[in-house]
Amino acid sequence: MQDFEQIYRVYFQDVYLYARNLSRNDATAEEIAAETFFKAMKSITFFNEDCDIRTWLFQIAKNTYYSHLRKNKWEADTALTDNAASDCQIEAYYEDRETASRIHEFLHQMDEPYKEVFSLRVFAELPHSQIAELFGKTESWARVTYHRAKAKIIEYMLEREL
Repeated sequence: MQDFEQIYRVYFQDVYLYARNLSRNDATAEEIAAETFFKAMKSITFFNEDCDIRTWLFQIAKNTYYSHLRKNKWEADTALTDNAASDCQIEAYYEDRETASRIHEFLHQMDEPYKEVFSLRVFAELPHSQIAELFGKTESWARVTYHRAKAKIIEYMLEREL
């Protein structure tokens, strides 16, 4: 097992960005990321080294975020971006701030698990296999869910001629 300080240095930015994506708030993301690493440090002895550590950290961050929501009674909302879906030209639409805002609003209204799978694929740049592992599903399920989420975004953009 790597030195925990090294793990923190390597993965903090990824965990922070994932938490920022979930919370849409810098302060909350910092709090979630810090708590994630605190929890990870306390339970590092239970970490299964066959598992990808980033997947493990994202799972802790996700659970920490949901606990944070329950504790504060906030409504869960996930911010999404476009870089993994550039093949459907979402990136071009983001150049216009007004259009980007409307797309973001739609993304936040998407049902689960589409919202989270798309977020993990786009922001966290996780492969389908790791997304499947997080959800306890098959890799095929992760691929299909991601592509359905992407199709919903494309359909929304076409309907509104964004």
